[in-house]
Parts: sequence; C-alpha cells; structure tokens
Amino acid sequence: MTAPDVPLLTEIAKRIRVHVIRTVLRLGSGHLGGSLSAAEILSVLYFHTLRIRPEEPDWPGRDRFILSKGHAALAYYAALAERGYFPPDELAGFGALGSRLQGHPDMRRTPGVDMSTGSLGQGLSAGVGMALAARIRGEGWRTYVLLGDGEIQEGQVWEAAMLAGELRLTGLTAILDFNRLSQTRSTTGAHPPDLLPGRWRGFGWEVREVDGHDVSALAAALDRPADGRPLLVVAHTVKGRGVSFMEGRLEWHSHPLTREQAEQALAELGVRP
Repeated sequence: MTAPDVPLLTEIAKRIRVHVIRTVLRLGSGHLGGSLSAAEILSVLYFHTLRIRPEEPDWPGRDRFILSKGHAALAYYAALAERGYFPPDELAGFGALGSRLQGHPDMRRTPGVDMSTGSLGQGLSAGVGMALAARIRGEGWRTYVLLGDGEIQEGQVWEAAMLAGELRLTGLTAILDFNRLSQTRSTTGAHPPDLLPGRWRGFGWEVREVDGHDVSALAAALDRPADGRPLLVVAHTVKGRGVSFMEGRLEWHSHPLTREQAEQALAELGVRP
C-alpha cells in the first residue's frame, strides 16, 4: 500500500462537506450531521484504500463498499463524484424524480454503489455475505462496511458480527462512524466508549480505535490487515464536523439550511458561497 497523500485526502474531505452543504441548501432538506462526520472516512476509502476502477464500476476484481448508514448517501455520492463515477454537477439532482442519486443508495441506479441500503442494520450482513463469497471463489477483493453508532443498536448487526468472527472473515473490514449521536439521543448509553471495543473483540474481531478526522490515522488503520480475524476500525468523529454551529448538535441530524447558515458553513470550510 502506498503512503497516503495527506493534502489530497484532506482536500477531498473538504470538498465532500462543501457538496453536502450546497446540495442541502438547494434541496431544502438532507442528513447533514452524519454526512459531515464521515467525510474523512469516505475520502480515505475512495482515494487511498479501495481498489476500484471508476471507469469500470462493475470490475469483478474491485473491492466492495457498503454504506450501511444509508442516510449519509449525500456524502457518499459526493465521494463517488469526486472519484469520477459521475460528474459532480449531477449532485444538483439529488433526490429528484428520475435521478440516479436518491435519498438512499440504490445499486440498480448509481454507478459505484455495491449494495442498496437505508433500512438500518442490514449492511454488515451483506458485507459478511460478500466476504464469504470472495473466500469461496478464491477472489482477492476485500469488503468494507461503514456503520453508524446509532445503527449498531440493531440486533442484526450483532448477529452478523458474531458470524463474521466465527468464520474468521479476514477479508471483511467494518468502520464505525462513532459520532456519539443518533437521530434522537446520545449513543453512549447503549454503547459506552470504554466497553464497545471489548464487545466486538468478544465476537472475534480485531479492533483499532482512531481519530476519525485524522486521514493519516485512518489510512494506517485500514492499511494493516488483521491477523486471522475481521477488522473493526472505530473512528471517533464529531457529528456535523467542520461547521461550528452543527458540531455535536443533535438537531442537525437532518435539517434544512437558510442561505445565511449555508454561507457561514461554506466560509468556515474556506470556500466562497
């Protein structure tokens, strides 16, 4: 694995946030908080970690990626657009009737999407199936799943985690966007930060904890294979990261933006409105 291009990865994360802000302003709604918290994760995955060919989205040898927290689709589409799967201008049609870019990822419509998601808790199960398929077929591609910390209150996530550990699926990596807030409450009651890693280790996973906004740390955690086990990277993030009045604020899970708010957000990100 090549060394991460830190300036590029940092710039891509900023562009993802800018796309999210501008699109939500145009649309009048959208999931802001969890999209902004995942920007560095998506930047590192799509511009460093994943073996992919944007010009050949269905290349059989590609690594697979599942956005299990499907409500963060806007950040996902921004990463795909920046990587060249479709023109960034297409983001303007997000959520429109007939658009390839709907409110949740659709593998039948959108280039680069490996799994349709939106009903929370299902992505890791699909990832287990993909990783197991790669093993059975003798393929070398890896499977990556991005989970939300509110989402992992779903029992299906733990069933999948238990099976992955039992099968020792070394080709499976899960990344947890641990921003400590769900749509309605803090997640630390159900998943205390000091206990969560041990729960996954108990199911047979290797667990690495990193600052989820540090692209170097993320790249290092994802580059090193786990030793005979599936890997969980706990990315400690801030909901609404990059915009001061959204950071750590529950109400910005999904919220419209006024033009004044959007202008302030873009200014804080260092771009012209």
